[in-house]
Amino acid sequence: MINFFQQLEHQKFCILVEYLTSSKTHHVAQNIASFSAFIAITDRVHSDHDMAPLEASQYYPESVDKVLHFAGKARDIQNFELFLRQAKASNIKNLLLLTGDKLKEHCHGQEGSSRTRYLESVNAVMAAKRHGGFNLGVAFNPFKYAEAERDAQYLKLHKKIKAGADFIITQLGYDIDALKQVKAFLKHHHYPQKILACVVPLSLARANFMVRNKIAGIVITPHMMKVLAEEKQAGLSDHVYLRCALQILICKSLGFAGVHLSACHKPEEQMLLESYIEQYQHLDLNALEALWSSLWQVKTGKEFMPELPYYSRQPTSSQLIKYQQLHFMHEALFESKIAKGIGRFIFKASFWEHKSAAKILLKTEFIAKHGIVGCESCGQCRLGDTLYICPETCPKGLANGPCGGTTLDRCEFGDRECIHSIKARLAKAVGQTDVLKENLISTVPVEVRGTSSWKNWYQATET
Repeated sequence: MINFFQQLEHQKFCILVEYLTSSKTHHVAQNIASFSAFIAITDRVHSDHDMAPLEASQYYPESVDKVLHFAGKARDIQNFELFLRQAKASNIKNLLLLTGDKLKEHCHGQEGSSRTRYLESVNAVMAAKRHGGFNLGVAFNPFKYAEAERDAQYLKLHKKIKAGADFIITQLGYDIDALKQVKAFLKHHHYPQKILACVVPLSLARANFMVRNKIAGIVITPHMMKVLAEEKQAGLSDHVYLRCALQILICKSLGFAGVHLSACHKPEEQMLLESYIEQYQHLDLNALEALWSSLWQVKTGKEFMPELPYYSRQPTSSQLIKYQQLHFMHEALFESKIAKGIGRFIFKASFWEHKSAAKILLKTEFIAKHGIVGCESCGQCRLGDTLYICPETCPKGLANGPCGGTTLDRCEFGDRECIHSIKARLAKAVGQTDVLKENLISTVPVEVRGTSSWKNWYQATET
């Protein structure tokens, strides 16, 4: 069996063919054109109740190496630890660790119901690295066009790499300049991680579906829709696969390690794609890009960019003042030696173990913090690592950085600005960007939620 990760290490361009667990696929290609092909099995893409990728992997040939997706939606670290043990027992070594798009049945925790939690990819990578024996992939979305959301994506990529990611797969997108930028980023920082680009043969029907359903993090512009509609009317449906072949060859020429090929698992689709790859693989990068631009009717270079109401914004004066005040209070009450000594002394008292005292303390902390930062009594306050913007105010509860689903600074849920864009903007203004790049924030254990973070903090400083 050809080993997927060895292919990456030996710099042999390869194709990961994505399969949904909800689809029954019998055909599995082991190569497309001259490139080795491997299996990527998705996690709850079609519905929240799809078969688990680990279970689905049993229905595919053992002779083809596999990459299993693991999405953290509605899962905690204990779920992931169990998955790691099961994957090891099944001899699965390649994992793509994702936070995941929002669950279709996401619960906001209103009216006494339990809020949907998401295990973010940074924490999953950290846990899998401790286990050892896995090749760990992470997702990255370079197709961001507001300054703060772009910065937030790159800051989190730093964290994913620091946590131990072995390879990277981009979100789906068609902006070649954005793909060039992430390659330049990896080279600039001397990161050795291999990167693959997600590609999809984009038909008018697929584009309409993505736009209509507001698929998170994917940019389909009016110009692109116009080109696809014109092609369909002219009977040029094969251009869908020609463009996909060109994007694959462009990525290869740019130094990508391979592509993650979605929506192309049928034999006839792969044969058509293969024919175009073979027809054009002799072209150099300039010729490939010229043909790509011609097919997309590119004239200004901005055809793949959304219309921007703004590019850059500054934090508000109230955000700056709030940061300064909370930073001063945090340093004085939680970081100074005197504060730590007093706190340890206070919380040594045995009466804090009584339910009534614990309840009063928790209520006091909630009242003191909820109105200011949106505290939800997580028991493991991370405000010092998030510029005093509470991660619980992110619908997914992400502390280490954004998911890939934002649109021009707007949260995937659509009801607020992404808190990670606010953090990135604030960090730049107050000179704290390294905090968002370097500090790996641990996941909150289930058993800690609903306890006092004050008490937990001072007790932890004893060690």
